[in-house]
Amino acid sequence: MTGLDSWYGYMKSQDRAEDCAEAGAALWDLLHPDVVFESPVVHTPQRGRDITFKYLSSAEKVLGGPAFSYVGEWKSASGAVLEFKTQIDGIEINGVDIITFDNDGRITHFKVMVRPLKAINMLHRLMAEQLAAQ
Repeated sequence: MTGLDSWYGYMKSQDRAEDCAEAGAALWDLLHPDVVFESPVVHTPQRGRDITFKYLSSAEKVLGGPAFSYVGEWKSASGAVLEFKTQIDGIEINGVDIITFDNDGRITHFKVMVRPLKAINMLHRLMAEQLAAQ
């Protein structure tokens, strides 16, 4: 199983999240200890598994759900760009996840880019609320 397969498996497990602890453990195991996360709204890269786990698990709670889907995929030898779309409160959100994997299939770099501006502003607010609740 490749890192990309593991990422898709994690995302699908959220759709049927009967065991949140198991899904969380799967995400944790997928992240390299020195992973770097780049948010569309935070200026500096976030470094390390702890903070990246918080951001990605929060993002799944904010963006996930029945409206979320990946609609495009571009792969390289060490990573992928995954285009996604979703809708929250009537606002269409379009973005990309740019993911780099190490040779063991763990995520070493995860960058998120989102459009339009209205969606970024809403996500900024919702993510701040979700992160504060953790």
